Amino acid sequence: MLVRLLVRNFGIIDEIDWSPGETLNIITGETGAGKSLVIDAISALLSGKLDETAIRFGATECRVEGTFDLSARSDVLDSLRGQGIDIEDCTMTMSLSLKRGSRPTIRLNGMTVQRSFMREIGQKLVEIHGQSQHLSLLNPSSHLDYLDSYVGTLSMRHDFSQTAKTLSDLNSEIENIRAREADMSRQQDFLSFQYREIERAALAENEDVSLEEERRILTSAEKLKDLAQEAEYILDGEGIEPPVTHSLSKAAGTIEKLAAIDNRVKAQAEVVRNALFELTEVAREVRSYVMRVDADPSRLEEVETRIGLIRDLKRKYGGSISAILEYAQKTQQELEAFSCLDDRKIALAKESETTRQALAKLGATLTERRQAAAVKLDQAVNLELDELGMANARFRVSIQNEESTDGLTLLDSRKVKYDLTGTDKVEFLVSTNPGEPFLPLVKIASTGELSRFTLAIKTSLAAADRVPVLIFDEIDIGVGGRSGVVIGRKLSKLSLSHQVICITHLPQIACYGSRHFNVSKVLDEDRMTSALSELSEDGLLAELASMISGQNSRAAADTARELFEKAAAFNASLRN
Repeated sequence: MLVRLLVRNFGIIDEIDWSPGETLNIITGETGAGKSLVIDAISALLSGKLDETAIRFGATECRVEGTFDLSARSDVLDSLRGQGIDIEDCTMTMSLSLKRGSRPTIRLNGMTVQRSFMREIGQKLVEIHGQSQHLSLLNPSSHLDYLDSYVGTLSMRHDFSQTAKTLSDLNSEIENIRAREADMSRQQDFLSFQYREIERAALAENEDVSLEEERRILTSAEKLKDLAQEAEYILDGEGIEPPVTHSLSKAAGTIEKLAAIDNRVKAQAEVVRNALFELTEVAREVRSYVMRVDADPSRLEEVETRIGLIRDLKRKYGGSISAILEYAQKTQQELEAFSCLDDRKIALAKESETTRQALAKLGATLTERRQAAAVKLDQAVNLELDELGMANARFRVSIQNEESTDGLTLLDSRKVKYDLTGTDKVEFLVSTNPGEPFLPLVKIASTGELSRFTLAIKTSLAAADRVPVLIFDEIDIGVGGRSGVVIGRKLSKLSLSHQVICITHLPQIACYGSRHFNVSKVLDEDRMTSALSELSEDGLLAELASMISGQNSRAAADTARELFEKAAAFNASLRN
């Protein structure tokens, strides 16, 4: 809902600070007083477009600001928060300002935004019917939304959209497999070669460390043998000097004799005897080592070859045996995936066909429900047109589909094109006179006719239309008093579900407003200014009388009172 409109230095408007009501707001005033300037200001705000010709003569800057209550539009709140715009109490302020020689500044709650985003938000909040461009009913792409909202198939359409996306993903995966099949064959051969090469090597963890140790021993075999023999001679050999074990044995015997006399050295005797035992064991092991150590050129060659193989595998597949084995495991998994690819393609094809059948069934149900709703909407709008004095005009919802070889198969075996909304192309068509063809709404030349068609459609779609603010600029063009009453009542009805703002010259329409405002020209210091003020009940009666006869005569006043009371009674009946 539009809570407040602030306009400064716009055309002949010096300043307007306006707070419209929640239901039906009527704006009246003499021709040329500036009523349409108010609508032009709102239009500029919604579009984010403003040029210097709009700046009041003598001013350096003009500004338009609108404050909206978004408590009923969670989708708009989500869009704003998605752009990082702070929202407090579900209130949003749109502002548009322009200084001479500069570009327009566009802000939402004080944050500068792109014009496209301002326009996107504006289209969700306000529709201006009349001389403005903000008319979603003229855009065929919105007609399907209106029809689905009317019939209650938005949820089903969402299911269709999700199923269509699933089908698209399945087909994309199938095409991807097909496109890769030629390359996959070559890749499979290469991976098989790599896997077999690693598998033949039969690597063991830390094998490279063991091989390096063995190579070091084999290349030093002679030196190791000489050192071991020398150690053996020293410990227990038959050299010129007595071996260490013989001397230690002799020392052990002497200390044991000492311990036999003096028990205090018994522990030392045991230490020496244990040392002799361990040293004798070491001598035996060294002797055995001497017998084992042997320079084996053939084994050294085998080790060198194995180390070279492992080094080559490391260069190809990783810096360690663990990395090589891990690479082999991944390669094996890829090869297994290749072997399952044909099975995957067959499974995807079956799933795709099942999904396509489900989508076709869902599309057929959508079409059936839309066609049934279209008949009801035709009848509802045409009834509204009759009441609006347009009995010769007719409205029709056109539902068409386009054949396509890769489309969905309908019950009549035809294949039709589809998108995320279904298989239907929906457009609202009208015929203004008997015998005339049905044409799109945008083809209607008369602004008055277009406004009344819009009112008829909007009234029929009131429950489905989510745009909260509807503005009708001079909807009474070409309308007489009798039709004016009908229009006034329909606007009043429409205001039960929308905030409605209507500019009118007909008292039969004006009397149905919940709040009434007058736009007038005021001469201030030799300058003409357009001002907007709210009318009291007495002021409204005087305004209605003036609209009836051009002057406030007794007869006009009586007629104005009668219109006012009948309209008040009708409004009260709607809200009780």
